[in-house]
Amino acid sequence: MFIRSERLFLRPVWPEDWSDLLSAIDDEGVVRNLASAPWPYTADDARAFALLPQERLLPRFLVTLPTAEGARLIGSIGLSRSGEEVELGYWIGRAHWGQGYATEAARAVLSQARAIGHRRLVASHFVDNPASGRVLRKVGFCPSGDRRVRYSAGRQGVALAMTYALELDAPGGCGDDGGNDARVMRAA
Repeated sequence: MFIRSERLFLRPVWPEDWSDLLSAIDDEGVVRNLASAPWPYTADDARAFALLPQERLLPRFLVTLPTAEGARLIGSIGLSRSGEEVELGYWIGRAHWGQGYATEAARAVLSQARAIGHRRLVASHFVDNPASGRVLRKVGFCPSGDRRVRYSAGRQGVALAMTYALELDAPGGCGDDGGNDARVMRAA
């Protein structure tokens, strides 16, 4: 499954992507904001991530930026299980922060989540990463009001996190500015 948005191309992760993935995420400032990626992030970690099987209802994508030379990997986004719920998770490389790429990629994945039948998603961010909370609110997630301790492999410990939820079949949402211009394309 592939998704094209206004500026980005989201595509599945392939085994040969491991070295580009490693280069893009090799930044402690990025990894410490993630729950499951360890720090230091090694070639073995990148290979293991690239080899994870794709699940139809829990798609994972590399976020790429098309260029004249091809597509440059700038992050990753996807859905995963969090207990009984489905969680949105993402990261964007530091060189691409503040340019709206996380918001654009999230809108594209939310469109896909609706198309494959998800009704509700959850997300969270560590309290010392408020930029991620702004992204979540921009795409319609509502703060749940809960702060909970969450393990971070990148921090090698726990940290306080804010939690959010999004009802995909509800009109409006929390902070939704209505911009969801993603076209879903399936591989031939």
